[in-house]
Amino acid sequence: MNILAFESSCDETAAAVVRDGRTVLSDAILSQADMHALYGGVVPEIASRKHVEAIAGLSDQALREAGLTRRDIDAVAVTYAPGLIGAVLVGVSFAKSAAYALGVPLIPVHHVRGHIAANYLAFPELEPPFLALAMSGGNTLIVDVKGYTDMEVLGATRDDAAGECFDKAARVLGLPYPGGEPMDQLAARSPGGKYVLPRAHVESAPLDMSFSGLKTAVVNLAHNAQQKGEPLDAAALAHDFNQAVSDELVPRAMEAARLRGRRCIVAAGGVAANTIIRGDLERACEKAGYRLYLPPLRLCGDNGAMIGAQGYYEYLAGRRAGLDLNAYATMELDDIFY
Repeated sequence: MNILAFESSCDETAAAVVRDGRTVLSDAILSQADMHALYGGVVPEIASRKHVEAIAGLSDQALREAGLTRRDIDAVAVTYAPGLIGAVLVGVSFAKSAAYALGVPLIPVHHVRGHIAANYLAFPELEPPFLALAMSGGNTLIVDVKGYTDMEVLGATRDDAAGECFDKAARVLGLPYPGGEPMDQLAARSPGGKYVLPRAHVESAPLDMSFSGLKTAVVNLAHNAQQKGEPLDAAALAHDFNQAVSDELVPRAMEAARLRGRRCIVAAGGVAANTIIRGDLERACEKAGYRLYLPPLRLCGDNGAMIGAQGYYEYLAGRRAGLDLNAYATMELDDIFY
């Protein structure tokens, strides 16, 4: 089954063709990161306009690189939530048009479900059940993946997402947007251990996380040093910040796996590319005797292939959308509807 899939929830326009949920035939991506870097973050209106300009051409490119024609497409999948509402609307509108024109089913896909499914493309042997740690610019979730479409959120951030926190901390340290990779590179230049940063604990919800206090602490440290004319060890602060984020994520994922009896953990999302987090996950899983799946870096960020992968399993579960499908800025992972 060949699925033409679209992703446009933030600042990457992506179109891909995926066969049977596991094989990537093509994956065309156009990033707007350089443009938004001028503003220190994503400008929603600009992102939406650029999606409009790019999506048709990327659709043709995906088909061409897959060596297929439009008649070879069996279904169309698209991210319909969550994300920047204008950006998501572009993808949904184009996908509805494509499905209608091709006379094939339209499959709506939750963005975070797509990130989790990216691992199916890299690891053919991976099957549910497993515990997923989904970390991105807009979402940070601990998910019990009971089946391909049966998922339960066990823990989530109460405020900022981990990826957003990276972007804000990077901006304070004078690093470019997006901040994840520059923060990772800067952190590698220091062993850290110089700055004391907070680790949040949510009373009565031990698997939930909070990153706003950590973000504020970094901002205050940088501003206080500037106001007092004192030197700031940016590399050490970046390392200590990275470690603080990892300390919020990894122990909770391990505890969730223990509570649910899962001996397999999967990382997903853009923050899964972080070196310190990947290393901490590897060591924790090795100590506990768990199997760990870390997606290759190319599948950590937003892409169309992950939507095609999850779209296949949503299709097998009988999930379809009509031409009245809408886009949603927010939606719970386990509260989807069509």
